[in-house]
Amino acid sequence: MKRMTFVLMVGMFFALSGVSAHADQRSYVWTYEYLTLAKDHAELEYYQTAATKDRQKDNSSDWQQQLELEYGITDRLDAALYQVYDQKENDKMKYSGYKFRLRYRIAERNRLPVDMLLYAEHQEKADAKNVFEGKLILAKDIGKLNVAYNQIYKNTYTSGDHADHEYAVGASYEITPALRFGVESKGNYRTDKYAAGPTLSWVGGRIWANVGAVYGLNRRTNDREVRFLLGVPF
Repeated sequence: MKRMTFVLMVGMFFALSGVSAHADQRSYVWTYEYLTLAKDHAELEYYQTAATKDRQKDNSSDWQQQLELEYGITDRLDAALYQVYDQKENDKMKYSGYKFRLRYRIAERNRLPVDMLLYAEHQEKADAKNVFEGKLILAKDIGKLNVAYNQIYKNTYTSGDHADHEYAVGASYEITPALRFGVESKGNYRTDKYAAGPTLSWVGGRIWANVGAVYGLNRRTNDREVRFLLGVPF
């Protein structure tokens, strides 16, 4: 909670200062949409995720903190570096590794029947095998409604390891220019884990914030996962 409070204070500082920046409102916490940072723009993003395996048994949660620095290389290509920290229930927080990713928008918005974005990420693990993650992101805006689907591929670089084929999908509606409400679902086709729940996103001045929760749809899946995102452009 101290880390989260610090990041919130940093966000409010930038929001109230005279720094020239532009906030790109995101609609989801798990689903990526058709969005990259503008050329030569940068943004600091903070993720906090709590996963509860069994609310009936002990209601304990595992926590993950991520700090991301994002930069627009061109108007359609951006890059990001993440630092990742994990904390098991009743244990100390520890450094888990870093991630580096690229996103590329295939064309300008609405040039194709469905907007397409490519995502590639390397995950360097501190105490596990490194992982490659690729995503095909499909999205469409229909008036004030946004719909996005992510087809996700994950695997280690070790020959013979089983790949995970996952998805994330969301629909979000603009209530006001500063506020959106939506629903998301995410899952893993190989392990048969599925979850769904609501998402709320807000933008104000030079910062944006999202919060969402998903609830397990079968016994294989965590009972609940909650995620908070905060973005500060600079």
